[in-house]
Amino acid sequence: MKKATEPEVWMRGPVAGVPGLLQPVAHALLQAQQDITDAVKGIDEQSLWQRPSGVASIGFHLQHISGVIDRMFTYAQDRPLSEQQLSYLAKEGLVDPTVTVESLLLQLEIQLQSAISQLCSTDTDQLTAIRYLGRKRIPTTLTGLLFHAAEHTQRHTGQLLVTARVLICPPF
Repeated sequence: MKKATEPEVWMRGPVAGVPGLLQPVAHALLQAQQDITDAVKGIDEQSLWQRPSGVASIGFHLQHISGVIDRMFTYAQDRPLSEQQLSYLAKEGLVDPTVTVESLLLQLEIQLQSAISQLCSTDTDQLTAIRYLGRKRIPTTLTGLLFHAAEHTQRHTGQLLVTARVLICPPF
């Protein structure tokens, strides 16, 4: 969890280079990164894929968060997913004993840096521009995709935090 003396990311001021209208997206993504990094301290590779009471594993959440950010930001650029992205999606949550907590945190870091960089170069005059989601090309907007990336990241971060807490401090 975050240090009691450190304010939440949104309270620390604007993220350098990110347009004002996109600050909430950047704040949500960076807060998730901080919360996740703090929560997985003490989680080892053996615990990474555990599913207490049948909930999704920490490994799944870390893979899925990185994947969702990658996919939503790809659609935000008005591009379809690549074969590599589709392959990654198909493997999200599959137990892989070669995957480590550190490798998943690094993957998340790289994905978040890419997302923040893309936010910095986003033309805010295009926020209501039509974009398409998925192979079905469901119409949405640039804002919708960016907001969904932030919201979905926060949703899975919350689930990850609870799972980590249960694994670190079992209720028995």
